[in-house]
Amino acid sequence: MKRTISAVLAAALLAISTSSAFADCTDPAAPEVNWRRCYLDGRDLRKVNLQGAMLRDAGFTRTKLGDANLTGVDAYRAKFFSANLAGATLDEARLIEADLTRAILTGASLVNADLRNARFIDANLRNVNLTGARLQGTEFRNADLTGATWVDGRICVEPSIGQCN
Repeated sequence: MKRTISAVLAAALLAISTSSAFADCTDPAAPEVNWRRCYLDGRDLRKVNLQGAMLRDAGFTRTKLGDANLTGVDAYRAKFFSANLAGATLDEARLIEADLTRAILTGASLVNADLRNARFIDANLRNVNLTGARLQGTEFRNADLTGATWVDGRICVEPSIGQCN
C-alpha cells in the first residue's frame, strides 16, 4: 500500500513538472512568450509583438526594442540598461523594480503601467506618456522628462530633469 501511494505520488509530480511552463530563451519573439530569467542583451527586437510576455528578471542590456508592443508584459525586476525603447508601447506593463538606467524611451507609452520602485536614472523620457502610471518609489535621477505627459495628464515643461516641472 505504501509503495503504491509512493508510485502514484511520483507519477503525479513527474506530470506536474513536465507540464509546467518553463522559460525557453531560444523561443522567438511572440505574444505571451516566456522569457523569464533570459538574457537577451544586445538583440534587435524592434517592432516585435511581445504583448503579455513573461519577462521577469530578464536582461535586455543595449537591446533595441523601438516601436515594440510590450503591452501588459510582466517585467518585474527586468534589466533594460541602455536599451532603446523609443516609441514602444508599454501600456499596462508591470515594471516593478525594473532597471531602465540610461534607457531611451522617447515617445514611448506607459499608460497605466506599474512602475513602483523602478529606476530611470539618466534615462531619456522625452514625450513619454505616463498617464495613470503608478510611480511610488520610482527613481528619476537625472532623467529627462521634458514634454512627458505626467500621471495626472499635465505636460512636463522644459527643463524637466529628474522631475516633472
